[in-house]
Amino acid sequence: MEEQNLATSNLETSNLETTIPLKGSALESSSFEPPATSSRAVEREEKEGEENKTPTPTRPSGAPAMSLGRAPLMTIVNGFVSTSPSTQLTPTDPLDSSTPPDVEGSAMGRFSASTLCFFYGASQALFDISVDLVPQEVTALIGPSGCGKSTFLRVLNRMNDSIVGARIEGRVTLDGKDIYNPRVDVVQLRKRVGMVFQKSNPFPTSIFENVAFGPRVHGLRDKAQLEHLVEWSLRKADLWVEVKNRLKTSALSLSGGQQQRLCIARALAVGPEVLLMDEPASALDPRSTARIEELIRELRGTYTIVIVTHNMQQAARVSDYTAFFFEGRLVEYGTTKQIFTKPREKQTEDYITGRFG
Repeated sequence: MEEQNLATSNLETSNLETTIPLKGSALESSSFEPPATSSRAVEREEKEGEENKTPTPTRPSGAPAMSLGRAPLMTIVNGFVSTSPSTQLTPTDPLDSSTPPDVEGSAMGRFSASTLCFFYGASQALFDISVDLVPQEVTALIGPSGCGKSTFLRVLNRMNDSIVGARIEGRVTLDGKDIYNPRVDVVQLRKRVGMVFQKSNPFPTSIFENVAFGPRVHGLRDKAQLEHLVEWSLRKADLWVEVKNRLKTSALSLSGGQQQRLCIARALAVGPEVLLMDEPASALDPRSTARIEELIRELRGTYTIVIVTHNMQQAARVSDYTAFFFEGRLVEYGTTKQIFTKPREKQTEDYITGRFG
């Protein structure tokens, strides 16, 4: 596992949010009824209208870099965010709408980075990263250990915010909205951008409660709806058939591969548009790895997936696009076929062919 993973691995449990099964799912025709969408659409249009009148402020060129640290834990107040007591509270950016996104067939989940630099105190981990990640496709981040790919992954949902001394320069946007704008609700951001870690970390409770935990914490109390949502999530993670008769048993009784798929189901239950996966199969046996890779292929087209991997064969098998990092810099980004067959950079070719790394 790459840099500062211990400092961020415990944040996953705080980033959960209620959602509704996506259109076209196995439960679409079930009794699980989402709230009326018309009022939500009107609300979103109204928010967008307000945004058009008053553009979201961004950090001026040359302004000091944003210091991360503990601020996100201190500034969120009832859906409003303020950076100081003297700042007038304003509604959070439309990025943070609690409306469950209908991501299927949409362009949601488009990440862009522009001249991104990231620092751990005085140590710079990322240098001038500029990239547009293709939505609803799988992008693999490859490179030798310590090259910055896991740091970049965690930048995308601000998992580095709790690290004292961490700071960012440049701009990172999700669907055109700056995710480091002080008005952004970080909890809502992480609801849209789910995270699956290298080591599976199921809660020490039942299989059912692992998946239902997030929706229940955020207000979903109806038993029938919870049951439908749990089944839908487990089906999406290709785990339902294996556990449907033992939902009340401990999640810790599952095999390593099953635990990792349970963590994916838990992430899906909160309705993300983006799934970030930090070497999700590195600790699994070949058979379990194949199941995870098959699942990633099935989820593409519905979710934007960004995966960190040291396995070149895995990157070639599961990804549509590949980004090669080296010493904190993005050396090359393109389609996986192009990267692996006709790389533009000699450094990329040397790494792909095993001359170093």
